[in-house]
Amino acid sequence: MFISLWIKIPYTLFVLVFVPVYWVRYGPANFLWFSDIALFGTLAALWLESRFLTSMMATGVLLFDIVWNFIFFRKLFLGAGPEGVVGYMFDPEIAVPIRALSLFHIALPITQLWTLGKLGYDTRAWKYQAVFGWIVLALTYSLTGPEQNINWVFGVNEAPQSWLPARVYLAAAMVVYAALICFPTHLILKRIFARPGEAITQGRSVKS
Repeated sequence: MFISLWIKIPYTLFVLVFVPVYWVRYGPANFLWFSDIALFGTLAALWLESRFLTSMMATGVLLFDIVWNFIFFRKLFLGAGPEGVVGYMFDPEIAVPIRALSLFHIALPITQLWTLGKLGYDTRAWKYQAVFGWIVLALTYSLTGPEQNINWVFGVNEAPQSWLPARVYLAAAMVVYAALICFPTHLILKRIFARPGEAITQGRSVKS
């Protein structure tokens, strides 16, 4: 067993609290956010001890969460910088315990990197994550509205974008996700965590 129960059980308990609270507060559509999906995917990866699934989730959201942390801590300690995606963390109208649950954005990248250190990185994962991300973006566009703007499928700001036809913008977002999020993260993780001389399979490694 590579992953200790001291990691698996607290992570699982957190998700068991997170899901019903966020369901009531924000509704089920909120779970389409890439970081929420990665939270659940990483939970499965921990219990399965799956290198492939951990690698997929990391290539999909690690960059987002690093940016989230940078903006959040700059705002927290310096009181400066754009609030952007962390604005809700400083909204006094949202109860502190609910805001505190979003601190998983701090723990998630740490957990993913630690797990990759244990299991290694599957170099196939970014391609599968890119396709999975396209499906998530398409579902988000179909099932949610501009007022939520989940995964920024309607614009990069709070107001929907108007400089491109909506579906052209969505297609561009899909390209950006694969080319500027998944692939660069893949290159970094491959350099740090991939194990030379191994044919990587889901959750296991076989000497090539």
